Amino acid sequence: MGLETKVLSREIQQILYDNGMTLGTAESCTGGRIAEAIIAVPGASNYFKGAIVSYATEIKEKLLHVDHELIEEKGVVSEEVAKAMVAGACDALDVDFAISSTGVAGPSGGTAATPVGTIWLAYGCKDDIRTLKLSEDNGRDINLTNATNTAIRLFLAYVKEKAAEKE
Repeated sequence: MGLETKVLSREIQQILYDNGMTLGTAESCTGGRIAEAIIAVPGASNYFKGAIVSYATEIKEKLLHVDHELIEEKGVVSEEVAKAMVAGACDALDVDFAISSTGVAGPSGGTAATPVGTIWLAYGCKDDIRTLKLSEDNGRDINLTNATNTAIRLFLAYVKEKAAEKE
């Protein structure tokens, strides 16, 4: 994990801790890397409640309550599923905020509609979930690193905005 990610995680820590807010993750393709980045900072247990690594579709359905019909209609790698994962994580982990990832990291598994490198990130609270689609394939390791770092950067900007609204 890079220095930049640790610095960003420390900023997230400060905002969440100072405002008494909590965070969890619901990760598929990143397999817990986002959670790992968050807990790299000592004291994370004060605001980070946990992670659900829902690599398999049935885990998304059972633990995160992502609707089976939504997955059938939109595909497991979709903006809608990424958003549902955030909402499900907020409920399952009883947190204020969550970050999710679902995608095709590679080197195989892609389709014409969802090529390797397609990763949907979602972050927010149950009533304000934002998303970003990554679509560049730079190989599995770089795809996962980029997704993790991007998720951390996006969430930091989001939580800064939310903290400012509380003031």
